[in-house]
Amino acid sequence: MPRVKGGTVARNRRKKILKLAKGYVGSRSLLYRTANEQVMKSLSYAYRDRKQRKREFRKLWIQRINAAAKQLNFKYSLLIHGLALANVQVNRKMLADIAVSHPEDFKAYVTIAQEAIKGNLPKPVKVKVKEVEEKAPKAEVIEPVEKVATKTTAAKKPAAAKATTSKATEAKKPAAAKATTTKTTAAKKPAAAKATTTKATAAKKPAAAKASTTKATAAKKPAAAKVTTTKTTAAKKPAAKKEA
Repeated sequence: MPRVKGGTVARNRRKKILKLAKGYVGSRSLLYRTANEQVMKSLSYAYRDRKQRKREFRKLWIQRINAAAKQLNFKYSLLIHGLALANVQVNRKMLADIAVSHPEDFKAYVTIAQEAIKGNLPKPVKVKVKEVEEKAPKAEVIEPVEKVATKTTAAKKPAAAKATTSKATEAKKPAAAKATTTKTTAAKKPAAAKATTTKATAAKKPAAAKASTTKATAAKKPAAAKVTTTKTTAAKKPAAKKEA
């Protein structure tokens, strides 16, 4: 059995690892063993830091909001609490961006939070549902043309009329009449008639007739006639002549 070498498979596997290790320092991007160790470690770091990145960005947004609030003699914690009381739904990412790029708008958010903490909350507007329903026009319900047409056709042909017609047809062709017709046909062709016809045919050609015909032919050509002919031929040519 020939020896099989996995040269192409192993080479492709090593190329894949070296491709992932491209750009690493020194032999970590050139030698397979060191590159493989570094790639395995790097993949574990990437899995871990995908979750830590979210925490780090949240910390950064909080630091920027706190720094901008301190310039206005306010705190980050009070700002978030006041915006929650005022029912202002702005996340920390947007607040941090506004604090950096639009400081005037950020100052307006701070004033809203200060007023909400003091108790000057905006009164919610209550709308009665009944008044809104009365003001809204009621939609007219228009039946489609197809339904109206079906209703008129149903009125022209009621179900009672169909029942009467079916009963009339049943009265015209009762089940008893069918039974009588079948009985008459059976009376026309009885089974006994078939039996008599078969017997008549058998009587016309009996087996005894066949036997008589064979005997008559045998009487016409008897075996004794053949014996007499042979004797006459022997008398015509006697044996004495052969000896002379």
